[in-house]
Amino acid sequence: MTRSGPTGPGGFVPGAGRSRPPSPDDLALPVAGRKLLTGPAGHFPRIGELPAGLDWVPVGTLAGTPAWAAEVADAEALPGRWRGWRGIAAELPEPLAALAGRALAVVTWRRTHRWCGACRAELADVPGETARRCPDCDLTVFVPLSVAVLVAITRSGPDGGPDELLLVRHAYGPTDLWALVAGFVEAGESLEAAAHREVGEEVGLTIGRPAYVDSQPWAMSGPSTLLAGFTAAATDPHAEPVVDPKELTQARWFPMDALPVELPPAYSLSRWLIDAVAARAASPR
Repeated sequence: MTRSGPTGPGGFVPGAGRSRPPSPDDLALPVAGRKLLTGPAGHFPRIGELPAGLDWVPVGTLAGTPAWAAEVADAEALPGRWRGWRGIAAELPEPLAALAGRALAVVTWRRTHRWCGACRAELADVPGETARRCPDCDLTVFVPLSVAVLVAITRSGPDGGPDELLLVRHAYGPTDLWALVAGFVEAGESLEAAAHREVGEEVGLTIGRPAYVDSQPWAMSGPSTLLAGFTAAATDPHAEPVVDPKELTQARWFPMDALPVELPPAYSLSRWLIDAVAARAASPR
């Protein structure tokens, strides 16, 4: 996934407007489970290229073109290639990956939030919003958002050597990769407080004030996950990590000029942070 700057004429803008029905030239994002349909060139098809009868819901615009998503019960009924978000993010530009993540989030939310959790009535769509409202008790339900923090922890190298970066191997997910300390933000907690807590819980270290770097919608950890990335320096440059075995299998300091090859993929915020601190360490001071 190639990174882009702030949203512009070629970017993706989330939305839920239904000012008109889907047009044949609008973008179509059929969703079957955790996969999306892409055409022969890898990009998303158009509404007019697919059979009629799908229940399209608006998810936003891409370069000004409206985009619609629909849940598909039988994936084999539609021609094309069904792909997971990881494959889409690895191969397509960032606006398309963001659009794909939005479609997965909206379709999954609609499937799992059909009934009111308070009085059990059937929810109704709120016009112009990605929300549903109970006609009986007026409870309004929005797409939930889970926020996670990533922290690239650095320290000065011993004996004047190159600065070092702490990398960890998780006990779940891609366990062969060296990645960053990460965790979900708790209710009532700031992003910075979550960064301090996760570092303390997972590797037993204390850090200085985390510096925000970037964020990324991340459909691999769930259909509505937002990653927030930080860098931070260890307060004690001589401290060694103490691993929480429920979360991690390993944690090691690596010199910036000798990072392992088993790093997160190039389209991930985790890799962006690693590359950023490595480039900063390599710059003349």
